[in-house]
Amino acid sequence: MASPAKPELWRTEVSEPVAVLHIPGALKRSRTFDIDVSLLVLVPEDNAQAWHALTLEIDGQRQWHRRIPSQCPGQTDGLDYHCRVVLEAGPALRIRAVAQTRASVVQRLQIEARQDD
Repeated sequence: MASPAKPELWRTEVSEPVAVLHIPGALKRSRTFDIDVSLLVLVPEDNAQAWHALTLEIDGQRQWHRRIPSQCPGQTDGLDYHCRVVLEAGPALRIRAVAQTRASVVQRLQIEARQDD
């Protein structure tokens, strides 16, 4: 009896406003992934008008978006999002996270996909 395959883990991390993660398809099996997206921004000392936003797209379709005022002047603030995606046998999956800011500066934008089958 063959041992079960180790669960897949795909991850990308950038210090830019756009991160893209590609997960190749599997020809003979579907897979379920827990997707975590995390944005960390540096907030200016004078943050009266500062905000940050995060958009998640899966295969070109917008799945989630949120924009909030940046808090914690002189420190960091962030946004996180979690979802679960079933990748059917065959096609690949493209996950794209887009950060937008006003006054705040992107420190880290991360996408992680953990197989959960």
